[in-house]
Amino acid sequence: MAQTHHLHVDGSRLIKRYVSWSRGEHLREWAVLRRVYARFPDLVPEPLEADLDAEPPTVTIGLLPGAALTDDLDTGQQAALARSLRQLWSVPCADLPARRDHPAEIHALMTERMAGLDLPGSAGEAVHAARSFLAGLRLRPASTTVLGHTDPNLANYLWDGRRIRIVDFEDAGRSDPEFELADLVEHLAARRADWTEFLSMFDLDGDRLLDARRLYAMFWLHRLRPGSAAERRNPPGTLDQQAERLLNLL
Repeated sequence: MAQTHHLHVDGSRLIKRYVSWSRGEHLREWAVLRRVYARFPDLVPEPLEADLDAEPPTVTIGLLPGAALTDDLDTGQQAALARSLRQLWSVPCADLPARRDHPAEIHALMTERMAGLDLPGSAGEAVHAARSFLAGLRLRPASTTVLGHTDPNLANYLWDGRRIRIVDFEDAGRSDPEFELADLVEHLAARRADWTEFLSMFDLDGDRLLDARRLYAMFWLHRLRPGSAAERRNPPGTLDQQAERLLNLL
């Protein structure tokens, strides 16, 4: 992933200095942190101070205990993650901007990327299947609006043995449960986990969830294309594995 910020620990404080902020990442993160912390101070870092007009801008937050989740998380950790997400989703968000890559955006982005993608072997087969799917896709409307985290790399969920806290809100905003959970379970960091029981903990629109998972599986297929940074960071064969995953979803 491209580095979007630098982190500096100062005692019990963490200073986050943004490398890029053209999308207002610093403004979005500071606003969301303050809102969530006011309701659930044990869920997110304490927002201590911010210099939002500086170049680069900075946000200073309290350090949190815990270790990052990995894709071998157990059922207890999955249940704790579900509880933390429900807390986050209960925070009012009607006045916030939509999350980055909201459903219409990710649909348009995948349509564009799949149209211009030429891959060998099974990955090429997955691209052709994706194009056919996208040509007929009509997303079902969301029935619920929630405050979406929108950065579901498992490293952003800190487990202390009892509960899970959430960090990194640069892209957070209005979302819906189906797209938030699809983004999580299809993230490359989560690919080895079995999410069946976890997803059963939520009342979801199954069709919307499946369509969202397909879109995010396409996103990662494109990220893993030959010559990409993601391909270089991952073991040989990851592209073919992602193609198989996408084909199984389509």
